[in-house]
Amino acid sequence: MKRQTVAVHWFRRDLRLHDNHALLMALRSGHPVLPVFLFDTNILDDLQDKQDRRVDLIHRTLGSIKSELEQLGSSILVEMGSPAEAWQRIVERYDVKCVHTNRDHEPYAIQRDAEVEALLRFKSIPFTTYRDTSIFGPNKVVKQDGTPYTVFTPYMRKWREQFTDPLLEPFRSENELHALLRTDPLTMPSLADIGFRATDLELPAVLMDEHILRTYTDTRNLPALDGTSRLSTHLRFGMVSVRQALRKSWSTSPSFANELIWREFFMQILWHFPRVVTQAFKPAYDNIVWRNDRAEFSAWCEGRTGYPIVDAGMRELNATGLMHNRVRMITASFLTKHLLIDWRWGEAWFAVKLLDFELSSNNGNWQWACGSGCDAAPYFRVFSPAAQTERFDPELRYVKRWVPEAGTAAYHKPIVEHDFARKRALHVYKSGLVVQKGHVPNQPQLFI
Repeated sequence: MKRQTVAVHWFRRDLRLHDNHALLMALRSGHPVLPVFLFDTNILDDLQDKQDRRVDLIHRTLGSIKSELEQLGSSILVEMGSPAEAWQRIVERYDVKCVHTNRDHEPYAIQRDAEVEALLRFKSIPFTTYRDTSIFGPNKVVKQDGTPYTVFTPYMRKWREQFTDPLLEPFRSENELHALLRTDPLTMPSLADIGFRATDLELPAVLMDEHILRTYTDTRNLPALDGTSRLSTHLRFGMVSVRQALRKSWSTSPSFANELIWREFFMQILWHFPRVVTQAFKPAYDNIVWRNDRAEFSAWCEGRTGYPIVDAGMRELNATGLMHNRVRMITASFLTKHLLIDWRWGEAWFAVKLLDFELSSNNGNWQWACGSGCDAAPYFRVFSPAAQTERFDPELRYVKRWVPEAGTAAYHKPIVEHDFARKRALHVYKSGLVVQKGHVPNQPQLFI
């Protein structure tokens, strides 16, 4: 049987049909476009929890995209396996003339794309990537000498200096879907087929109305309020484009726009300094002698530290896959400063649990909280959970939502006393940062 001639759009972190750069370029290729998604077993096999909310979210979103495409007389090919195996099957089944996809700058994605590009090049199939997950690529906002910024404020200023309105123009892929491949519905593997089970996933709706944006500066740190956009998961999986988010916020809420710039700042840090995945950005911090008490780590993970704001955050994370950003900072500071547990343990736990997990932001924010990262809070800044609660949840509305027993005899006793923990952290950090010649930095042993 003659193979169908197609151009392929490879969905990854861009799960939408609208304002999709690579999809638009595929639709303009002159060939009927076959949308493709791969459930990458190199990633899935590392997920120990087979009720992973993120896998469920991706599967549900693909189901919605499939329904939209079928209403247009098209479909989506969903494959499972390693990328090399999956692409071998695709090019055997279809006469693929070109592959278009949006760039992913994480280390594994770079390696994966290089391997796929080589496989396709061997078969004379062009493989083209496009900027879509960020406004600027990781090499675009740099110092005059071409080196990367490692402090946010000058990066942000240069970012804004280089910004022009045309960068927010959408790539109107939704207007050219007539170029999709006409095909009968294609079979999509079930969650069970890929080795996972359905979850209690409840994806919060994006809140980006004018009121949220205009009051964002005042309400963003109050976890009891609906004062944030809830955009992070949608951005992570590309269900909303970053251009759309900036168009809505650019003139209305500079502080909200800055959060999107922070996201790109951490992306370019990971790109330029991939060692941060396993090492402190500031090498001296790898000399800190962490306590790494496993019982205390378990108490932190499960939300039973005896500090209500910390426990509320961890219980929210475990129950929903999300956590308010202010509380993320509080819980991370508590783990690394009060308990002196390696930031990599906390980062790994968040990587397992967060619905909006993005390697660059998760790593950047954990190293910020620990003090080991670029432009980080100084090591001697130790959040007081009580002071943070009094400032950001004074009526305990957030705390009581997640820790209803707080303040009663049924609640856990604090696992460490604040003043003692603060003094201990200052001593251990200061001692670890005195790097001696010939000293071998700690090699982290992850608990999870």
